[in-house]
Amino acid sequence: MSVSNKFRRILLPALVFQSIIIGGGYGTGRELVEFFLQYGPIGGLLAMLGPTLIITTLCCMVGFEFGRAFRVYDYRSFYGKLLGRGWVLYEVIFLVFILLIMAVLGSAAGNFLLETFKVPYAVGVVGLLAAVAFLVFKGTATIEKFLAGWSLVLFAVYAVLFVWSINRFGGEMRSVLSQGGVEPGWFSSGVRYAAGCVGLIPAVLFATRHIETRREALWAGFLTGPITILPALLFYLAMLGKYPEIVSRPVPANYLLETLGSRGFQVFFQVMLFGTLIETGSGLIHAFNERIAGGLATVGKTMPSWWRPAIAIGLLVIAAALSRFGIINLIAKGYGTITWAYIFVVVIPILTIGVFKLVRRPPEPA
Repeated sequence: MSVSNKFRRILLPALVFQSIIIGGGYGTGRELVEFFLQYGPIGGLLAMLGPTLIITTLCCMVGFEFGRAFRVYDYRSFYGKLLGRGWVLYEVIFLVFILLIMAVLGSAAGNFLLETFKVPYAVGVVGLLAAVAFLVFKGTATIEKFLAGWSLVLFAVYAVLFVWSINRFGGEMRSVLSQGGVEPGWFSSGVRYAAGCVGLIPAVLFATRHIETRREALWAGFLTGPITILPALLFYLAMLGKYPEIVSRPVPANYLLETLGSRGFQVFFQVMLFGTLIETGSGLIHAFNERIAGGLATVGKTMPSWWRPAIAIGLLVIAAALSRFGIINLIAKGYGTITWAYIFVVVIPILTIGVFKLVRRPPEPA
């Protein structure tokens, strides 16, 4: 197998998954506070490296193989095979989640540009939504390349942030960790965060079409968990240098960058982070478009190309209105409710029904 084929079959799904997760999952830092840091420095680490990492990895392994084995590459087909008529439950939750995440992304973009460049809040929101609509219009191949390439960029940027933070706040970070701090609820919060991640597996299915064997699917899923969590872990550890005051900040990433004192790196980080917001939004809306295209294909129809940006714009307008509720409320209340739903509609079915159907499936010809 050539290097390019190995990349597309094993690494591409992991990079695309991480790219879709990061914007709404930990790009601003507010999500890390809500699901991890509020349970204490050590409690947050336990949640992240325990239930979050394990559940995400296992579900990705099963989910990628389920998609490959049954040739289901959009979430309607995936859940139709997994849950039968119960697929409609996921449809409703996923659509609400898209709007919620897009609202979070819009709010984050508005805050980033306002705090960093004093650009009006609305300009950041509209600029993000326009970029997402453009990328969705370009289609699957462009989205795959953008998500995978940007994922490698952000790995480098988060590594620099981590090393720089150790250099500046290393003593404070060690002091916070040595003091311990584990608050009740860290385990369930780690499970809920994992459920939010796993709930987006069907949004990555378009990037798993290249996988041909069970071995490739399992390896791709096995790598997805660590690749997704590693930047979050580096960011989390860097945030400990400014604990506990960073907990109350609407956009902890901005606060941390300001304390580092480099205007140049702050601007570069914001550009990188703005790109992650775009890739998260485009990945989710592309998944929704793929579901519509797949539904039309089952009745012998083709989705007109202009539908893609039109659907994107419609969803984005609704999300822009929701973004006015503010990033803290959207994450604390919206994410909290959705993740519980995903535990019962996504995590449990994949690890039970999904495994059962894969085991019962006839062996593949040699």
